[in-house]
Amino acid sequence: MIAVPDSLPPTLPPLPHVSLYARGLPASAAMGWLKAGWHDLWDNPGGSLAYGAVMLLVSWLVVAGLVELGRDYFLFPALSGFAIVAPAFATGLYEKSRRRAVGERIGLGAMLRVRAASGRQILFVGVLLCLLMLLWMRAAVLLYALFFGWQPFPGLDQVAAMLVTDPLGWALLLVGGAVGGLFAAFGFAISVFSLPMLLAERMDALTAMGTSMAMVWNNLPVMLTWGTVVLALLLLGLLPGLLGLIVVFPLLGHATWHAYRTVRG
Repeated sequence: MIAVPDSLPPTLPPLPHVSLYARGLPASAAMGWLKAGWHDLWDNPGGSLAYGAVMLLVSWLVVAGLVELGRDYFLFPALSGFAIVAPAFATGLYEKSRRRAVGERIGLGAMLRVRAASGRQILFVGVLLCLLMLLWMRAAVLLYALFFGWQPFPGLDQVAAMLVTDPLGWALLLVGGAVGGLFAAFGFAISVFSLPMLLAERMDALTAMGTSMAMVWNNLPVMLTWGTVVLALLLLGLLPGLLGLIVVFPLLGHATWHAYRTVRG
């Protein structure tokens, strides 16, 4: 979904020269980003909804592949780790919001052929996020082995009962939730602003990820609120057979662009 530019895309007017690390954004700003993302979604909605449908299809294929290969024990870590890698697949949504801000309209084709200002640097962040998700999935399997030893995975139809009726299941949920939260928080911090930044600006990946972490840390109240909104909407999108991703994924992608534009200053 990411292509390297032959020439630079049209750019926005220069941003005001203020500190990258300016504080003071209220937590309520997150709702403003969501509202702006909603407007982007429903302006020429075909491309955004089709983009969400592509993500739904990819998610279905991953789930079906894990079940078919007998790796269903990876399913829950994979679904919970979706939040880690999701920003890497939202580049086309950032591009639509960026183009819309300068009065342009684009369809699905242009959204899938994004011309990033930083070229292949954006791929580096995407690969890193995928590796981070794989590391989390391996950690989740090791945590299961730590609590249940060599006991075979009970299967998708019995795992919920095992987790809520067995004291070891409760312990696994608590420890796994804490460890998974650390993975998700790190992935969120390095990617939430770095990917839109690499799309719009010439910068290397490590600088963009470091800047993203600094921007998150120095705007912690609003970013905690935004992280909670993202988590809640992703859970909502995953519940009805993943169908909610058709709307939720593009909505969050567009809103993330507006978060970047606001926090970057």
